[in-house]
Amino acid sequence: MPDFDAIDSLLAAVGPEAGLPAPGARRELREQARLSKAQVARALGVSPSTVAGWEGTREPSGEIRTRYAYLLDGLAAKLAVESESESEPGSEPEPDPVQEPEEAPAAAAVSPDPEEDGSGEGDDVESLAVPEPCVLCGRPAGSRVAGFAQHLDPADCRAVTRTASQAVPQAVAAPAPEAAEALARQEATPRTARPSGRSQGPARRAFQEPSGPADLIGEAVRAALSEHQGDVEAATAALLKRAIPDAMRLLDETRKGARYDIVAHPWIPDILRKQTSRGADQIWEARPKWTRHELPPGRHEVTALDVNGAYLSALKTHLPLGQLEHSAGLAHDRRRAGVHLITPPVWEHEAVLPNPIGQRDEPGPLWVTEPTLRLLLRLSGPKYGLCAPPEIHESYTSGATENLLEKFRVALKDARDAAIAAGDEVTLEYVKAMYSKFVSTMGESNYNRELYRPDWMHIIRSQAFANLWMKALKAHDEGLTVVRAMGTDELHVIGDWRRVFAEGRGVTEVKVKDAYAAAAGTGEGE
Repeated sequence: MPDFDAIDSLLAAVGPEAGLPAPGARRELREQARLSKAQVARALGVSPSTVAGWEGTREPSGEIRTRYAYLLDGLAAKLAVESESESEPGSEPEPDPVQEPEEAPAAAAVSPDPEEDGSGEGDDVESLAVPEPCVLCGRPAGSRVAGFAQHLDPADCRAVTRTASQAVPQAVAAPAPEAAEALARQEATPRTARPSGRSQGPARRAFQEPSGPADLIGEAVRAALSEHQGDVEAATAALLKRAIPDAMRLLDETRKGARYDIVAHPWIPDILRKQTSRGADQIWEARPKWTRHELPPGRHEVTALDVNGAYLSALKTHLPLGQLEHSAGLAHDRRRAGVHLITPPVWEHEAVLPNPIGQRDEPGPLWVTEPTLRLLLRLSGPKYGLCAPPEIHESYTSGATENLLEKFRVALKDARDAAIAAGDEVTLEYVKAMYSKFVSTMGESNYNRELYRPDWMHIIRSQAFANLWMKALKAHDEGLTVVRAMGTDELHVIGDWRRVFAEGRGVTEVKVKDAYAAAAGTGEGE
């Protein structure tokens, strides 16, 4: 049966939409109800970043808009009833029973504003009965955010000499005698007496559970198999269908406590917008599609190699953090990333290596992504000297980091490796769908409205193409004859490739896709 999701989404958008209060009122209702973004997100089946967008400049649509409106209406009605009961004459709220310290709840349902506490994730804050070393400064902290003990007030998170009572926020209970005693000894120690070569970060604790994302992938697979009574095909089909929202949940989980916030729906320049509903935008991804014109004399055995996890590896790339800003006439800044209008250099090695910008028929300037520009700059440098530097005319860039999706990538890679080792094809197919669909739907797609970053989509794809190109260069430099380079993962070579590339199913390895005989002058494999 064909997939009717797209049709259902279209039908849901037809007709009057549920009314919503202003974005500021939405946030005020949630905060008055003492609900965090994470709690609302879980109830609606979206990510906390999506809820943050709805309280900012974004608008939900379709069924999710109706559900969100129902939640807000319920909160408004509940808060109105509570307000009326408090204002009735002669009625006084019952005082909360006094609890002993040991019976106090371990976590309070309080969610700080991400712009105020700097976490950027809107997670619940846990109040600790016994202070733990802050993950940032190592001093006792009375709160835990996103699983990490830390100070809520930046003023408390500084390595300055203060008394033990000043080191813990006033809203937190006093530290246990052992903790206070240890802190007093630490403060009594002169600064000059502390070893200068040691880090002032948090102490490593014995038997501590490793931090990081929960086993969302394993839990989803087990739940799907249980729901379908162990039917592998049915469980796999169900997992593939939910791969996109599950990937977004995993992304949110891996971003907790991260140093940089993700701008999920920035302003996008016209060059990154599709020219027609079925057309493309103006970005050139430099996809390789190259076959060697002539083979060396004689008959040869050609091996077609398959590069594993090409898009998974490409998640490690320089991604712009915020909204793209225009510039012209400036040299390339390695601290920024985006898209660039360049005149590519002449490529004089077509006989043995593909052009780094792919097969392009039209001459002149074109918009390329960060990985393509960096590849050209690298090849024009003194190490390789294979071409002249590209001419940069203008750019749309933002401050960037190469590790924005690193925890997300590692979580997927670890799950993929474990699935291969265990022969778990269900998890393997699920993980593949998560990262491939994540990349393909982060642009203008109705299947993923939580993230609108066509610049990231182009950059990640181009990084996969650049990675394949560098493998072709490595093969050439090691004495192999490169015969063909296609897409993200196909490389045909002549020679002993096993001394150049490791064979296997890991993301740093290659496997044999095909082997065939070819001879000079034939033009095709036999």
